[in-house]
Amino acid sequence: MGYDLLIRNANVLDGSGAPHFRADVAIQGERICAIGDMPYATATTIIDAEQRYLAPGFIDVHTHDDTNVIRTPEMLPKLTQGVTTVVVGNCGISASPVTLATEVPDPMNLLGNLEDFCYPRFADYANAVDAATPSINVAALVGHTSLRSQVMNNFARPATAEEIAKMEVLLSQALDEGALGLSSGLAYRNAIHAPTAEMTPLVAAVGKAGGVYTTHLRDEFAGLLGAMDEAFATARDGQVPLVISHLKCAGAGNWGGAGKALSKLEVAAQHQHAHCDCYPYTAGSSTLDLSQVTDEIEITITWSHPHPEQARRPLKEIAAEWRVSLLDAAKQLQPAGAVYHNMSEADMQQVLAHPLSMVGSDGLPNDPHPHPRLWGAFPRVLAHYSRDLNLMPLPEAVRKMTSLSAANFGLTDRGVIRIGAYADLTLFDLKVLEDTANYETPIAAAKGIDLVVVNGKIAYHQGTITNQRSGRMLRRTERISQTTSPFSPNQEQTP
Repeated sequence: MGYDLLIRNANVLDGSGAPHFRADVAIQGERICAIGDMPYATATTIIDAEQRYLAPGFIDVHTHDDTNVIRTPEMLPKLTQGVTTVVVGNCGISASPVTLATEVPDPMNLLGNLEDFCYPRFADYANAVDAATPSINVAALVGHTSLRSQVMNNFARPATAEEIAKMEVLLSQALDEGALGLSSGLAYRNAIHAPTAEMTPLVAAVGKAGGVYTTHLRDEFAGLLGAMDEAFATARDGQVPLVISHLKCAGAGNWGGAGKALSKLEVAAQHQHAHCDCYPYTAGSSTLDLSQVTDEIEITITWSHPHPEQARRPLKEIAAEWRVSLLDAAKQLQPAGAVYHNMSEADMQQVLAHPLSMVGSDGLPNDPHPHPRLWGAFPRVLAHYSRDLNLMPLPEAVRKMTSLSAANFGLTDRGVIRIGAYADLTLFDLKVLEDTANYETPIAAAKGIDLVVVNGKIAYHQGTITNQRSGRMLRRTERISQTTSPFSPNQEQTP
């Protein structure tokens, strides 16, 4: 039988967490149609894996690629990591349903400029993604802060009942048009005044529609445990699966707290659907937040609108040069971006290795000097933390970035290698795999990602992007139409 694509002699990691097995994998159209020993099979394209590892394409559950998948559809930072699907709209900020008349509110400015917010309905955004034909698949959340920007003229207060009702209408329409669910960023200044009472009806609308709720907690510092309780209660009341975004113990005074946080997550998970995501670094990155300015940690400025010449410099050096306090220097630099070295390695490793955590990069593609996680998060987990440090077995590391992610976000027939699943695949050489991006040179492709297949087409091969961009918008409502596959019954994955 002649296939479209045949990958021979692969060490297959199927995404389930089971050990690898040697097999050939055949693809017809968009899907995997045969797995096994096929010495006499023919195909239009045959690739010899030479016993390298073949995994499901990695799913980046925490991205801010909302506008980039349209403006830069090649998506090189993701393809070079082996990522085949991104979840956008995290931390309460999304490109839709949004139109803006004047300036872009913080932190929505992480997604782009005023002209990039031109999608008044979620359907407008989804159609724009499809028209751009990105190299990777895109699934999207609706951001709570973005909803606030459409109905409120002042963020520094709770929304009124009328404003909440308007947000609920926008959210419900987006869910009907294919959004995965709702995200919040309650730690940010333009959402921090939203009480639980503002979130409850919105999260309930997500639960009614069968979506997911993700949250950048109200406090990742001393109030972490209380913020987790708030998130659990809100999701439980709304009867919706919860994902805590980039779970961390931020701030030097909070180091050593991962055990308590994870225990709280475990207890909650016994009674409700609760998970988290994590990136494999001890520094975070976002807009320059005055509440995080302290001399206890290193803070590096990545961009500044009023003072672009200060990019890539420590805040302490800038303040000393200007002969002002750290806080005054930060005020003069705003709006700006920063990298905060505010976590401990031991805490981060505990979260990363936990069975309830997924991998998400949280990369900021519009930052001119981005955190290295934008280009290196997934290879870093596999090479540094699994291969070199033995923090977790390789099959478990792959599960965290494939089947577990697909299950939590309802991405049917993704994140697994099995007959009937979509052919989103990544072939890598574990011996040479390495994330080369660092804080000094953050824009650098990983080594060892040899092949990336998206919906059955080769998107990246031996360091080169092909002209076969075959990514698409993964609308939540498509789960209904995918109840059967041409090869086998379609079962939703469960974590």
